[in-house]
Formats: sequence, C-alpha cells, structure tokens
Amino acid sequence: MKLILLGPPGAGKGTQAQRIAAHWKIPQLSTGDMLRAAVAKGTKVGKQAKPLMDAGKLVPDEVVVGVIAERIEAPDCKPGFILDGFPRTVAQAEALDAMLKKRKTPLDVVIEIRVDEAELFKRIETRAKDAGAGGVRADDNPETLKKRILVYKEQTAPLIPYYEKTKKLKVVDGMKSIDEVWAAIQAILNAVK
Repeated sequence: MKLILLGPPGAGKGTQAQRIAAHWKIPQLSTGDMLRAAVAKGTKVGKQAKPLMDAGKLVPDEVVVGVIAERIEAPDCKPGFILDGFPRTVAQAEALDAMLKKRKTPLDVVIEIRVDEAELFKRIETRAKDAGAGGVRADDNPETLKKRILVYKEQTAPLIPYYEKTKKLKVVDGMKSIDEVWAAIQAILNAVK
C-alpha cells in the first residue's frame, strides 16, 4: 500500500498516518526525518543535503525526491509506505511520480482529509487548552496556523486537482470524529488493496 495523505495543518494527518502505519504495518515517511537520517548515514543524497540544511536553506526538490528514492528501497517499505507532508507542490508531485514510475512502484491512492478552516482554528484553541501552558507546541496558535494555512493554499492545495486527474484522489470528511475518519480511510484502503 503506497499512499499520500493530504490536508491542511491541523486536519489530523499525523494521527491517521500513525493508525495506518500500525494497522497496515508500513512506515510513515517524514521527509525531515529522512533528510536527517541520510545526512547522519553520509549517503550520497545526505552529502548533498547537509550543507544546505546546515545553512538553514531549503533542500531542492530533486534532493528530497532522492532521499525518498533511497528510503523506499529499505526492506520495511517493501509492503508500502505513507507519505505525510510530501509532496508539498505540484513540481514535487511530478518528480515523485517520475521516480516511482521509473521504479515501477506507482502510488495506490492519495487521501485528502478535508476540513472546514474555521474548525481548524477551534481545534488549535482546544489543543492549546488541553495541553496547558507547558505542553503547547510552538505552532499551536492562531497566528502560526493562519500562516501555515496560507502556505498550504498557495503551494499544496493545487495537488488536489493534480491527483484528481490521475483518478487516485479520495476525499475523507475530516470534520467527523477521529474514529469515523479512521473508518472512512480503512474503507478506502480496503477497496484499493
């Protein structure tokens, strides 16, 4: 099962990715974690990424796709993987598709967790209250969320029509409970396998 989870910040992608990973026994691939691991291992791509990361610069798409290409060769990715947070742009999606096609391992499905923007702000406020003063994530505030949603709309939302054209996009109502979203995702994945 090879899939991508899409949705704005706060939609619940991380929560659902963990459930998918545990249930389907496939790894959740984080590009940030993969880049750090490639640098630590001193791989070819890691050596390309290290000076950029050390300088606080964005790593170019071809390097990120290279890290993913290296990572999906690992034995734990043989049954599949979840990409959460990548691709972020249509250019990255095109590069990813080309790399997967070359490896003859196309994506099975892209799941968009669709949520109401106003609800996202309520969720962030609730998360901040529930966490208390000491446990609040730095990005759990309305100002940061506004910025992240703007970036999502500008860069990542164009992936929705891109994947609609490929007939791989499935939409889940992210306004439902965590368990209801999980059930909807399970139904999609069971139909795809």
